[in-house]
Amino acid sequence: MCRWLAYSGTPVLLDTILYKPEHSLIDQSLHSRLGVETTNGDGFGVGWYATDVDTPAVYRDTGPAWSNRNLREIADHVRSPHFFAHIRATTGTAVQQTNCHPFRHGRWMWMHNGAIAEFTRIRRDLTMAIDPGLFPGVEGSTDSETMFYLALTFGLEQDPPGAVERMAGFVEEVGHRHGVEYPLQMTVAVTDGERMWAFRYSSQGASRSLYYSTEVDTLRALHPDLAFLRGVSNETRLIVSEPLGDLPGAWNEVPESSYGVVQHGADDLRAFSPQPV
Repeated sequence: MCRWLAYSGTPVLLDTILYKPEHSLIDQSLHSRLGVETTNGDGFGVGWYATDVDTPAVYRDTGPAWSNRNLREIADHVRSPHFFAHIRATTGTAVQQTNCHPFRHGRWMWMHNGAIAEFTRIRRDLTMAIDPGLFPGVEGSTDSETMFYLALTFGLEQDPPGAVERMAGFVEEVGHRHGVEYPLQMTVAVTDGERMWAFRYSSQGASRSLYYSTEVDTLRALHPDLAFLRGVSNETRLIVSEPLGDLPGAWNEVPESSYGVVQHGADDLRAFSPQPV
């Protein structure tokens, strides 16, 4: 499986989130506490938005994040209000750049932890459902990218929660048709650079871990000595596969079969249910 984080809020250097926390994503690439694998070394990726560019930048590589000097260099110099980061542990597909997350289409980015069970058996039926106009954009061979392009096919750009519910419903329908009992396991993050959605769901009802950060003003009251909290807005949020440290009161588990949206103003947390196409 994989580990990932999504950040939205006051512009910060990527280094502030990727490297500096006690249990940073870079530390998790070697010492994951909650993942299926302790080590996540089958590639990594970061994607970020700049204020004067419509589409996100994406940097991906096939080596482990913990030893990549270019990632260290980027993290020390890139500042962004909105970015994704992902470390990969492959579930069977090739270790290659086109299989590293996050995936990008226009202004949208997507990353995933989990798997489509017995993907090789049902891959043809799934990929044949991708809109022909979108299909040339599929570069890799992962179930994660297939899920992204199915969600785009089912209306991601107009209705992200509904499109992901339809994608999940379609994957389960195809899986069940092929005799797969529990077809889908996922935590997913998707963004258009303005809002960010995060989903936690599995067919078995036992999804991979996912957490969101406590509101900044609450954390300031709990930990007034932390300099980082004095420099960020109240709307700053992190969503992570596992907490970046053991700071009391900082992290909240995303409920099973639910999704949240991080946006200007009040955030929202709702139930998630796969829907038929």
